[in-house]
Amino acid sequence: MRIGAIEAGGTKFVCGIGNENGAIEDRVSFPTEHPEKTLAQVFEYFKDKAVESIGIGSFGPINIDEASSAYGYVTTTPKPGWSGYPFLPAMKQQFDVPMGWDTDVNAAALGEATWGAAAGLDSCVYYTIGTGVGVGVYAEGKLVHGLVHPEGGHVLVRRHPDDEYEGFCPYHGDCLEGLAAGPALQGRWKVPGSELPQDHPAWAMEAYYIGQAVANAVLMLSPKRVILGGGVMHQPQLFPLVRAEVLKALNGYVSSDALAAGIDGYIVPPGLGDNAGLTGALALGLRALGR
Repeated sequence: MRIGAIEAGGTKFVCGIGNENGAIEDRVSFPTEHPEKTLAQVFEYFKDKAVESIGIGSFGPINIDEASSAYGYVTTTPKPGWSGYPFLPAMKQQFDVPMGWDTDVNAAALGEATWGAAAGLDSCVYYTIGTGVGVGVYAEGKLVHGLVHPEGGHVLVRRHPDDEYEGFCPYHGDCLEGLAAGPALQGRWKVPGSELPQDHPAWAMEAYYIGQAVANAVLMLSPKRVILGGGVMHQPQLFPLVRAEVLKALNGYVSSDALAAGIDGYIVPPGLGDNAGLTGALALGLRALGR
């Protein structure tokens, strides 16, 4: 099989070709710019690839209601030119193949549940913490959509007592994304997070916010694994700090061996590494082909 995959991020697009075993055989990436310019590069990449289907995991918010006249559109994103853009319809005008369509983080959750850190489990939550914060939810063998789709990057969190940064989210100010995404690190500390030393107080504060969000996900969704990806989580010292904050927030209330004795195997990095999103889009393409 030849399945097309698109990880459409707010910063960059990654397009690839893979097979039914989750192996990525070819890939290309380019910056996310104005929709017409960006999709022209997508069309050019796929035009001679003879794919049987295409899976698209897109930055959002997006419309995933198949009964809606705006199905396949990007909705209220602050990304210039993309709000209200008919992403999926534009793809269908170019390629007459089945297409899977979901959020980039739901795609990553599906990829991890199919071939990655949550393989063999019927539920997981996937966080990407990078330029923004997104949450994908896979529950009882299905991706969760609901009213729109999960937007867990915009949950409210308690402010750290030493944090005077106002938050950068244009919609909510000091929501999780506004306080914990990469731009918040740079806005608060005046340098990119990648330039901060491992023992900088930034990481304890970061873990304080991420830990609250994960604890809330455990309480609300009861996932069998929590996966933390994205550029910010490339800091390995964050994982033990986040795990400690989760246990502190839960305070023994949730009774599970996975938390009490095995939290190192419960809150984990992506098994697929930085390929989680693209491989998840591949899984969406496979599902579309199966339908």
